[in-house]
Amino acid sequence: MTNLSGPPAGPETAVQAGPDPASPAGADTAPQAGPDSPATAAGWPAGGPADWPAGMPPYVPVQESRLTRFATRLYARLPRWAAPLAALGVMGAAVGFTLLTDPTTSAPDDPPTCLLKLTTGLDCPGCGGTRAMWYILHGDLADAARHHIIWVFVLPFLLYLYLTWAVRQAFGWRLPQLKVTPLMLGVVLAVWFSFSVLRNLPWAPFTALYV
Repeated sequence: MTNLSGPPAGPETAVQAGPDPASPAGADTAPQAGPDSPATAAGWPAGGPADWPAGMPPYVPVQESRLTRFATRLYARLPRWAAPLAALGVMGAAVGFTLLTDPTTSAPDDPPTCLLKLTTGLDCPGCGGTRAMWYILHGDLADAARHHIIWVFVLPFLLYLYLTWAVRQAFGWRLPQLKVTPLMLGVVLAVWFSFSVLRNLPWAPFTALYV
């Protein structure tokens, strides 16, 4: 009987790959990368991009550093609630520092801790924020707003943004989200910048904002 299926495939039989009929004639193709191929000698990685433009520098993949690999492995092994807990620890440390140091008891002739105010005598955009936080922790919103009204305004929104992220990250629950648009962010930054300028003007009533 005649075998119509062709010669059997074996170790001595190799399938010859011909030109792809779907490829246009004369199309530029990337050289095959191998241990001794011109592509490897030119800097192409094994199995590099097939459509790399002619005349461009060779593609060299970015190698991750040991620190990046360590951080990636650590993040993959940590539980999902570890990041919110770490952020909460940082916020707790800041609150504890504010309560222990009591920035409201400094003497009038004490040098300021702000570098800008120490060198220029001007209030920076954050000056008064620590004292405002101390008054907030003690329930005195009036004095807190006197020292930094912008911080008093944005603090509840920042806390809610943290709460929604932490609950979703740790438990998978979805709370109503605050939609922070670029316009909204620009308005807040513009108001903050204007406040920083007005509080340094040497005329009433702006002198009341000087801290």
